[in-house]
Amino acid sequence: MGKVIAIANQKGGVGKTTTAINLSACLAELGKKVLVIDMDPQGNTTSGFGIDKEEPENTVYQLILKDCTIREATHSVEGIDTLKVIPSNVDLAGAEIELLGIKEKEYILKNEVDYIKNDYDFIMIDCPPSLNMLTINAMTTADSVLVPIQCEYYALEGISQLIHTIDLVKERLNDRLKIDGVVFTMYDSRTNLSADVVNTVKDNLNAYVYKTIVPRNVKLAEAPSNGLPINLYDSKSTGAESYRNLAKELIDRK
Repeated sequence: MGKVIAIANQKGGVGKTTTAINLSACLAELGKKVLVIDMDPQGNTTSGFGIDKEEPENTVYQLILKDCTIREATHSVEGIDTLKVIPSNVDLAGAEIELLGIKEKEYILKNEVDYIKNDYDFIMIDCPPSLNMLTINAMTTADSVLVPIQCEYYALEGISQLIHTIDLVKERLNDRLKIDGVVFTMYDSRTNLSADVVNTVKDNLNAYVYKTIVPRNVKLAEAPSNGLPINLYDSKSTGAESYRNLAKELIDRK
C-alpha cells in the first residue's frame, strides 16, 4: 500500500512546491511508482512537470466536485514513466465555497485516493500555502506531513500553528496522521544565518529532521520555467543530488 505524504507549510516561498516536484521525480527515478496531487490553485506543481494548467479536462477541482473519477483526473508526465500527476489550476480556488454544506467534505480527497492507493509506492500531495479546507483534505488523506523550512530569519514563523493544525486533524479527523519530518531548503553555506536557523529549529522542534539539506541552487530555480524536475533539467547539479539524497532517505525511513 502506498505511503501518502502531504507537503505543507502555510508560509509561502519555503520550497514546498520545489520539494513536491523534485522529491517525487527522484523517487520515480529510483524505480518507485509515484502519484503527485497538486492541491494548490496556483498550479505550480502542475506546470513544473510540463503540464499546461489550462489544458487538462479533468483536474483535482473536477475530482473534488465528483465530476470525474480519480483515474480520469490522473495525467502522465513526459519522460518519467513511473510518475503521474493530478493537476490543478485557478478553478480550484472556488472549491472551498462550493464545498460549503457538503457532508463530510473533509474526506472527499481521501475517499477518492483510497481507490488507487495500492497502485503507488508514494502519493505526494502539494498543499496550498494556507490552512484551508484543501489543506485539511490533504491531511485527512495523508499518513504523514513533510514540512519544508527555508533557512531564513523567520523560519519558525507559523510552524507552531501548522503543528497545532496537524494535532487537531490527528485528534478529530485522522488519528494516524503524524509529522514525517522537517527538510531544510535554500541553505546558503556562505552565511552564518543558515547554520543558525538549522540549529534553532533542531533545538525547538520536536520532530524528525532530515539529514539532507537542500542548498540554494540556480538550476533549481530555473527548472520549473522549463517544465522539468531538476533531475531531468540538470542531472549533475547540486540541487539534483540533494533531492536524490532526500528521496533515498525517505525510502529508507518508510
